[in-house]
Amino acid sequence: MRLLIVEDEAGLVSALQVALRREGYAVDQARTVAEAREKLGLNPYDVVLLDITLPDGTGFDLTRAIRGGQVPLADGDPPRILMLTARGRLTDRVTGLDVGADDYLVKPFAIIELSARIRALLRREAREAAAVLVHGPIRLDAARQLAWRGTRELVLTRKEFAVLRYLMNRPAYVVPAEELLEHVWDENADPFTQTVRVTVGTLRRKLTLDGEDPALETVIGRGYRLRELPASVDGPVEGVPA
Repeated sequence: MRLLIVEDEAGLVSALQVALRREGYAVDQARTVAEAREKLGLNPYDVVLLDITLPDGTGFDLTRAIRGGQVPLADGDPPRILMLTARGRLTDRVTGLDVGADDYLVKPFAIIELSARIRALLRREAREAAAVLVHGPIRLDAARQLAWRGTRELVLTRKEFAVLRYLMNRPAYVVPAEELLEHVWDENADPFTQTVRVTVGTLRRKLTLDGEDPALETVIGRGYRLRELPASVDGPVEGVPA
């Protein structure tokens, strides 16, 4: 999933990027309203983390413009907006939600709470039924950054985990490589490299060992899809809800 941090405090931006990238998110940044508008027009974002007080305007105005259709969006699909601000008065919180923010978190905050709120917004966006995703024998726990096939734990890199999570949010859909690049990688990714193909290839090998039915398939000329597989005969993994 791809996030945009709109914040002019460099130290906070750096800390958030490190923490959120560790959880497998692609994270871009903008320091002004103008820069945020430009990036929203270039890249599709799943969630925008937005400060209120910015050098050239306010997060309230930007949110109002996004919701009102005055900001051209890369894929036409408006992102979820989570306001991160030191302005914690009731009137500010009410204003933020009234102009179209989906959530409001007051600084200082704990990273674990921010992560939980992002996951909640993404569940709403991707229509997930729970924090633990299940597709046949494959289970993914987004909160604990763990995944299994049956009772076998999958040892995945952050990017492999992010690709698997994206595909599991879209079961039975063919996801083009371009869409994975836009939502799983950040603005520093080179679109002319083979990074998506290589990552999907290593993920495919980890999802399917000898004797197991293939779990991830390439649809020639279209993209990638998780195959429909029966649930594991081994039953649920201990500690993961069925």
